[in-house]
Amino acid sequence: MESSRIALPIGTALDRFIKNNQDQFQYASGELSQLLRDIALASKVVNREVNKAGLIDIMGAVGSQNSGGEQQQKLDVQANIRFTRALTKGGEVCALVSEVT
Repeated sequence: MESSRIALPIGTALDRFIKNNQDQFQYASGELSQLLRDIALASKVVNREVNKAGLIDIMGAVGSQNSGGEQQQKLDVQANIRFTRALTKGGEVCALVSEVT
Protein backbone atom coordinates (compact mmCIF):
# COMPACT_ATOMS: atom_id res chain seq x y z
CA MET A 1 0.00 0.00 0.00
CA GLU A 2 1.24 3.46 -0.81
CA SER A 3 2.40 5.51 2.15
CA SER A 4 0.63 8.59 0.74
CA ARG A 5 -2.75 6.83 0.95
CA ILE A 6 -2.18 5.92 4.59
CA ALA A 7 -1.83 9.57 5.55
CA LEU A 8 -5.17 10.57 3.99
CA PRO A 9 -8.12 10.97 6.36
CA ILE A 10 -10.88 8.38 6.09
CA GLY A 11 -13.71 10.88 6.27
CA THR A 12 -14.44 14.53 6.74
CA ALA A 13 -15.75 15.94 9.99
CA LEU A 14 -19.13 17.64 9.68
CA ASP A 15 -17.80 20.99 10.86
CA ARG A 16 -14.95 20.90 8.34
CA PHE A 17 -17.33 19.90 5.54
CA ILE A 18 -19.65 22.82 6.35
CA LYS A 19 -16.76 25.27 6.54
CA ASN A 20 -15.25 24.07 3.25
CA ASN A 21 -18.52 24.11 1.30
CA GLN A 22 -20.40 27.13 2.63
CA ASP A 23 -18.40 29.48 0.41
CA GLN A 24 -19.85 27.79 -2.69
CA PHE A 25 -23.21 29.40 -1.98
CA GLN A 26 -23.23 33.12 -2.59
CA TYR A 27 -26.24 33.89 -0.41
CA ALA A 28 -25.37 31.59 2.48
CA SER A 29 -25.69 33.46 5.75
CA GLY A 30 -24.42 30.71 8.03
CA GLU A 31 -27.79 29.99 9.64
CA LEU A 32 -28.05 26.44 8.26
CA SER A 33 -24.41 25.84 9.14
CA GLN A 34 -25.06 26.88 12.74
CA LEU A 35 -28.18 24.72 12.92
CA LEU A 36 -26.21 21.70 11.68
CA ARG A 37 -23.49 22.40 14.27
CA ASP A 38 -26.13 22.58 17.02
CA ILE A 39 -27.59 19.23 15.93
CA ALA A 40 -24.11 17.70 15.77
CA LEU A 41 -23.30 18.95 19.28
CA ALA A 42 -26.51 17.53 20.74
CA SER A 43 -25.87 14.24 18.92
CA LYS A 44 -22.40 13.97 20.45
CA VAL A 45 -23.75 14.62 23.95
CA VAL A 46 -26.55 12.06 23.51
CA ASN A 47 -24.06 9.53 22.14
CA ARG A 48 -21.90 9.98 25.23
CA GLU A 49 -24.91 9.47 27.49
CA VAL A 50 -26.03 6.36 25.60
CA ASN A 51 -22.54 4.89 25.96
CA LYS A 52 -22.60 5.33 29.73
CA ALA A 53 -26.33 4.64 30.22
CA GLY A 54 -25.86 1.39 32.13
CA LEU A 55 -23.36 3.00 34.48
CA ILE A 56 -25.45 5.95 35.61
CA ASP A 57 -28.94 4.41 35.66
CA ILE A 58 -30.57 6.23 32.75
CA MET A 59 -32.10 3.15 31.16
CA GLY A 60 -35.72 2.07 31.45
CA ALA A 61 -39.01 3.86 31.85
CA VAL A 62 -39.46 7.19 33.60
CA GLY A 63 -42.96 6.40 34.83
CA SER A 64 -44.87 8.91 32.72
CA GLN A 65 -46.40 8.83 29.26
CA ASN A 66 -45.67 10.90 26.17
CA SER A 67 -48.31 12.57 24.02
CA GLY A 68 -48.77 9.31 22.07
CA GLY A 69 -49.66 7.42 25.24
CA GLU A 70 -46.40 5.42 25.31
CA GLN A 71 -44.18 5.02 28.35
CA GLN A 72 -41.40 7.58 28.29
CA GLN A 73 -37.91 6.14 28.45
CA LYS A 74 -35.16 7.83 30.45
CA LEU A 75 -32.83 8.05 27.45
CA ASP A 76 -35.60 9.62 25.35
CA VAL A 77 -36.17 12.27 27.99
CA GLN A 78 -32.43 12.95 28.30
CA ALA A 79 -32.05 13.20 24.51
CA ASN A 80 -35.01 15.58 24.36
CA ILE A 81 -33.41 17.80 27.01
CA ARG A 82 -30.04 17.83 25.22
CA PHE A 83 -31.49 18.60 21.77
CA THR A 84 -33.83 21.24 23.18
CA ARG A 85 -30.96 22.99 24.96
CA ALA A 86 -28.63 22.85 21.96
CA LEU A 87 -31.24 24.09 19.51
CA THR A 88 -32.58 26.90 21.69
CA LYS A 89 -29.12 28.11 22.77
CA GLY A 90 -27.88 28.08 19.17
CA GLY A 91 -30.31 30.83 18.25
CA GLU A 92 -31.36 29.53 14.83
CA VAL A 93 -34.58 27.75 15.86
CA CYS A 94 -37.70 29.84 16.37
CA ALA A 95 -40.05 26.97 17.34
CA LEU A 96 -39.47 23.50 18.71
CA VAL A 97 -42.04 20.72 19.06
CA SER A 98 -41.50 17.38 20.75
CA GLU A 99 -43.65 14.44 21.78
CA VAL A 100 -41.45 13.98 24.84
CA THR A 101 -42.70 16.38 27.49
